[in-house]
Amino acid sequence: MKIYTPKALRWRHGRPLSVVLFAAAALSACSGESNKNADQKPGAAVGYIVAGTSSVPMAVTLSGRTVAFETSEVRPQVNGVIRKRFFTEGSLVTAGQPLFEVDPSLYRAAVNQAQANLASARASAEAAGVKAERYRPLAEMEAVAKQDYTDALSASRVAKATIAQNAATLDTARINLRFTTVPAPISGRIGRSLVTVGALASASQADPLAIIQRMDPIYVDMQQSAADLVTLRRKLAEGGVQPGSTEVHLQLDGGTRYPQTGTVQFSEVTVDQTTGTVTLRARFPNPDGLLLPGMFVTAMFDQASDPNAILVPQNAVQRDFDGTAYVMLAGADNKAVRRKVTADRTYGENAVITSGLAKGDKVIVQGLNGLRQGAAIKAVASTAPQTVAPPKGDGAKGGAPGAPANKGG
Repeated sequence: MKIYTPKALRWRHGRPLSVVLFAAAALSACSGESNKNADQKPGAAVGYIVAGTSSVPMAVTLSGRTVAFETSEVRPQVNGVIRKRFFTEGSLVTAGQPLFEVDPSLYRAAVNQAQANLASARASAEAAGVKAERYRPLAEMEAVAKQDYTDALSASRVAKATIAQNAATLDTARINLRFTTVPAPISGRIGRSLVTVGALASASQADPLAIIQRMDPIYVDMQQSAADLVTLRRKLAEGGVQPGSTEVHLQLDGGTRYPQTGTVQFSEVTVDQTTGTVTLRARFPNPDGLLLPGMFVTAMFDQASDPNAILVPQNAVQRDFDGTAYVMLAGADNKAVRRKVTADRTYGENAVITSGLAKGDKVIVQGLNGLRQGAAIKAVASTAPQTVAPPKGDGAKGGAPGAPANKGG
């Protein structure tokens, strides 16, 4: 065992012991002062906004398909051979414009025959009427049997009925003759001809001669989930949301925005059993014919509005690993508070908070980097002006900033 002498105690590692003790005391003092400064360190400066409620539209995006406003299949109403075609395929036609001609020979002959039968019936009726008029005074004088007068009067009435029958037959023949010219039932754009000249047309055939579609205006049929529609109607009935606008916007394939806006007309009252969706129909103007029947489009409109929604900037909403949304609030004790919220959609540059926040909460929107629950903060309104201190330089001791130092002795 080594015993230190008083002289040895005065030296440690080549230094006087007093120097070692002074250094230890200085380190202890610095450490205590450092801990004290750490306890008194001010909180991080953060900016906040005060949450408030506002009416926010509840926009929906639905897939849809365009449907012609009117569609008509051009069909023959008489039998015969197609003799002529009067239109250009793909052109615009007007209602009543002739499109096809069926061979009218047989129908013109039928009209002539009906006219002759009517003339014969009129002549017979005239003779029967004269005979009945002559028998009437003779029957009163009992010069002829009353039964003969009755038979003559009956024959006259039968002849008049025959006239009416033949007149109806003539009308039918004329109608059939008119049907040999096949007109356009509606105005619109006609497609390709499905028959050629020389083809046999039949009034009972399954295929039409051509198809006409009116595309201005045009319909858009949209499909919405029946569950979503029921939920919306329940909220409307409870007063949780308010009815929205019926104005609809369209987006075409490739992201092109359709320049015209449409309006919702109605929704179906039945649910498609195979898809579980309900069809909503909107009407759009289509003056340039840009929309064609059968196109797939995306429809966007504000189906309702939430009067109690809270808007916060999207950067204020953060996500956990499980996708849960939360925001940081400025607490009353200058501490950061973490609050879970429901933010399922956005509106412009803001996130729509439907639950988790109350009116008057101070939502931190600036200084979020590294901010944790319970951290000390110095909260100021994000719209408050900030004071920018001048840069520190050699002139901080009295001279102007950036002024050259005095080198004089």
